[in-house]
Amino acid sequence: MNGSRIAAVGHYQPAKVLTNEDLAGMVDTSDEWIRSRVGIRTRHVAGPDEPVDELAAHAAAKALASAGLTPGDIDLVLVATSTAVDRSPNMAARVAARLGVPSPAAMDVNVVCAGFTHALATADHAVRAGAATRALVIGADKMTDVTDWTDRTTCVLVGDGAGAAVVEASDEGGIGPVLWGSVPEMGHAVRIEGTPARFAQEGQSVYRWATTQLPPIARKACERAGLAPQDLAGVVLHQANLRIIEPLAEKIGAVNAVVARDVTESGNTSAASIPLAFSKLVERGEIRSGDPVLLFGFGGNLSYAGQVVRCP
Repeated sequence: MNGSRIAAVGHYQPAKVLTNEDLAGMVDTSDEWIRSRVGIRTRHVAGPDEPVDELAAHAAAKALASAGLTPGDIDLVLVATSTAVDRSPNMAARVAARLGVPSPAAMDVNVVCAGFTHALATADHAVRAGAATRALVIGADKMTDVTDWTDRTTCVLVGDGAGAAVVEASDEGGIGPVLWGSVPEMGHAVRIEGTPARFAQEGQSVYRWATTQLPPIARKACERAGLAPQDLAGVVLHQANLRIIEPLAEKIGAVNAVVARDVTESGNTSAASIPLAFSKLVERGEIRSGDPVLLFGFGGNLSYAGQVVRCP
């Protein structure tokens, strides 16, 4: 095979919804303050009995069903997450066990907000190399587990959820070359650390980096796929903050593309944000089968990874 493609996608969010008004009763904030600064209206929150692997398995099961496949058709499971509580067994193994995948290679990928696009590139490389035939690539995070609910600068941002894609070999391809990298000396700008682990970030540093340094990198990812930004039908950026998404999309130059704005209803779900938003665009028919879509993750570790994919 000459390449790989995304055969299907799926997503899952917990039933509980936390509104801006709810948050205003918890910390010194307001609906107007949150909307004006980050554009978020609501976010979904998992309960104590809903671990990350359960969120991931729900999304993966939907992607498998959409592809018309069974767990036995999968031989590689990759889960992008930074909110796994335990070190072993890893999240991918737990998801495989929940789904009944017989004997897959199972690996976690921790690149925080850019985790899904890193994992997608890894699956693409594995399939191209013949090391896998079909892969489940999942982004899943339970950010509310690592949130300080007394800190109004971070607790208003986060939500929980998962998104998944089935990747398989394809003569025609469908997943473009990845462009990835990081700014490791600036890793302190976005952190999940400490005991208990807590999410923290330097918001202004991240905003400046994302809106000034990332547009040319995203355009180069389009070039690697042999496309100009105006050829894109969709742009799915990491759903961090509407004030980052909108200027970044504009500077990329994707003037004809549908731009995902799922952050408004889901908040920042870290590694889940791109597959979650992508799956919703597909489900609603806002992008059509075969359309070129830029997926571009960025944030934690000041890492980034992007590729142009064909819509399943």
